[in-house]
Amino acid sequence: MKPQLTYIRNGDYLIPNLTLESTEQRPLNKYGRMRRTFLKEHRPTQYSILAMTQKLFPHLWEIQETAERRLNQMMEELLAQNPAPDKATDPMAWVQHMNSLKAQAEETIFAELIYS
Repeated sequence: MKPQLTYIRNGDYLIPNLTLESTEQRPLNKYGRMRRTFLKEHRPTQYSILAMTQKLFPHLWEIQETAERRLNQMMEELLAQNPAPDKATDPMAWVQHMNSLKAQAEETIFAELIYS
């Protein structure tokens, strides 16, 4: 059964009386915001469909949670393959090494999740 639409008259126009269902309020992190921007700029039709069906934010939250889990998993794997220098004796080298590993992991996450 199709839902019945009601309209509001605004001057000479009839505007659909659309309301959003109550949605969960959770912030978007870096990965969710990047995915939203990508969809807006490069997949506007998909973005509009997700927004109109109220599936945009659940999609973005799923992407950000998956990206965070994947980042943690990849960081552990990369650290096992490339051990970091001692943080106590050479903190700058440790930071440089960890940033390098994070950049490698994020490059994969961007290709697989954010920009696909």
